[in-house]
Amino acid sequence: MGYYISVEENIKIYVEDLYPEGHQTILFIHGWPANHKMFEYQFNEFSCKGYRCIGVDTRGFGKSDKPLTGYSYDRLADDIRCVIEALGLQDITLSGHSTGGAIAIRYMARHQGYGVSKLALFAAAAPSLIERPNFPYGLKRGDVIKIIQDTYNDRPKMLQGFGDMFFFQYVTQSFSNWFLQLGLEAAGWSTAAIAKTWLDETLFSDMREICVPTLILHGIHDKVVHFDLGEAQNQEIENSHLIPFRYSGHGLFYDEKDKFNKVLSQFIEG
Repeated sequence: MGYYISVEENIKIYVEDLYPEGHQTILFIHGWPANHKMFEYQFNEFSCKGYRCIGVDTRGFGKSDKPLTGYSYDRLADDIRCVIEALGLQDITLSGHSTGGAIAIRYMARHQGYGVSKLALFAAAAPSLIERPNFPYGLKRGDVIKIIQDTYNDRPKMLQGFGDMFFFQYVTQSFSNWFLQLGLEAAGWSTAAIAKTWLDETLFSDMREICVPTLILHGIHDKVVHFDLGEAQNQEIENSHLIPFRYSGHGLFYDEKDKFNKVLSQFIEG
């Protein structure tokens, strides 16, 4: 079932809640530039296994409201807090892909892990998506600036190019078209705003505040969030475990979906 949850005055975000009576709860935060539908192949399996699966469309994406402002990691983490409080969630596994992983990390630090007993990061864009003087990994700053420019000039073409580098395994043209449509459901201004956020946000100190068991899944062929970032997360997050996905790119949830689902399930049940 779907809900609209108020996170600010006149701003609501969409939440898909599948199998609310489930024995374990997983809250999924999608990556840029998609929405909760990107986890279709996790919802399919986990709900049948008796899990409650909650997918959030972050503001500006999917069915959520699309304001001009509010795209800092702080505000996006606060939106997640609103969802967790509104649904009365406790002892959940908070999981995030790419920018969704960054939001999850900021949530854990900013809200002291409220309601969360385990954290799962999938190709998380942390501690920094771009190279910095103290962090020689990640994308070049100019690459992100080009994404922003291309978003304003020809967003469908930008999204198509991004989709072409997203997966390591072969995907059909039909699947590629579906994935493109997920990105097109967002607003142009929110798509650009999140990319701008990558230029300024870092999560070095946030990672050190995480104290719950943390699973880190990362494709070694990831061209968006390089594998080095997963290693950095594993080094800085206490009680974390990194599992490389040797046949995956950025879209490891689909590249190796059977392994992905199995490992995530084992982590939740462990």
